[in-house]
Amino acid sequence: MSEYETPAARPANPRFSSGPCAKIPGFTLEMLADAPLGRSHRAAVGKAKLKEAIELTREVLRVPADYRIGIVPGSDTGAVEMALWSLLGARPVEMLAWESFGEGWVTDVVKQLKLDARVRKSAYGEIVDFAEVDFSADVVFTWNGTTSGVRVPNGDAIPADRAGLTICDATSAAFAMDLPWDKLDVVTFSWQKVLGGEGGHGVLILSPRAVERLESYTPAWPLPKVFRLTAKGKINEGIFVGETINTPSMLAVEDYLVALKWAKAIGGLPALIARSNANARAIADYIRGKDWISNLAVDPATASTTSVCLKFTDPRIADGAGFAKAVAKRLEKAGVALDAGAYRDAPPGLRIWCGSTVETADVAALMPWVEWAFNAEIAAQA
Repeated sequence: MSEYETPAARPANPRFSSGPCAKIPGFTLEMLADAPLGRSHRAAVGKAKLKEAIELTREVLRVPADYRIGIVPGSDTGAVEMALWSLLGARPVEMLAWESFGEGWVTDVVKQLKLDARVRKSAYGEIVDFAEVDFSADVVFTWNGTTSGVRVPNGDAIPADRAGLTICDATSAAFAMDLPWDKLDVVTFSWQKVLGGEGGHGVLILSPRAVERLESYTPAWPLPKVFRLTAKGKINEGIFVGETINTPSMLAVEDYLVALKWAKAIGGLPALIARSNANARAIADYIRGKDWISNLAVDPATASTTSVCLKFTDPRIADGAGFAKAVAKRLEKAGVALDAGAYRDAPPGLRIWCGSTVETADVAALMPWVEWAFNAEIAAQA
């Protein structure tokens, strides 16, 4: 393709937002016709839908039978906050951060809960060295940095016989990456990421060790109603069979069920992971050897397969932030990539969502447009 040639192919779906993300292929509103609208979530039909969502989550994600799964308010943020406020304080704490959301959890633990936590940070594009982490403490981290495009490659560095709890924000990893459940005590995510669900609801998954902590430890601070996981020293089992703390949207629940059933129908977790991997590989293959663009991830082994972050490396670019925004604007105006700019706190560049609901053909069709927009902006700023 010459510098100014307009690409012939276009993505069939230009939605590359990192949340809320693209709906499942072929999605229509008619798929939600079975939603029990206008019915109480405490009625038999509502309870059945919520319980089904929990059971399908366990099946698709291959969550161990003795782990509890609950649907909670406030999206992934609510699920993480619930874990932090309910579980931390019993042991020393290590906070690991390499992007904006991890930084947010550091702020909550250090400034709001006022715990004397050890904080380990890495720059965008890198992750903390897990070999240096003290797992006798409770350890809080994101599996995949949605805003930095880097992920934990595996759970090998997490000891099976750890004394502390591992609390993992896996919101842009669940359903697209292989999570080692035996190494994770608390896992959170939201429906709006890899399965393209609607916003507002979170999922909280607890290991038996996390439940033991909840039943043996009472935090020194008061807990808001929406954070309370126990009653009279025992875990509230109702939360983990679909008796939500507050009123959920049954339309959003139906949408999640539709996505889970689609995931199961295409082959479950292995198929979801394969789709996301193929999407990320399409970007990696296109940018390989190019001197004007690269992956933000320093180590390819830690490069995200969902929120792929790219940076422009051409020395002719004077204003990196302005240039990147201009390229993203050109892509949106052309109707080939919506919401593909880097996160506001991240280094300038693009962030292309490659989760499991995205079609690889659309990613492949997008990349020549990225080059077209880059060349057009270079020419405009010359």
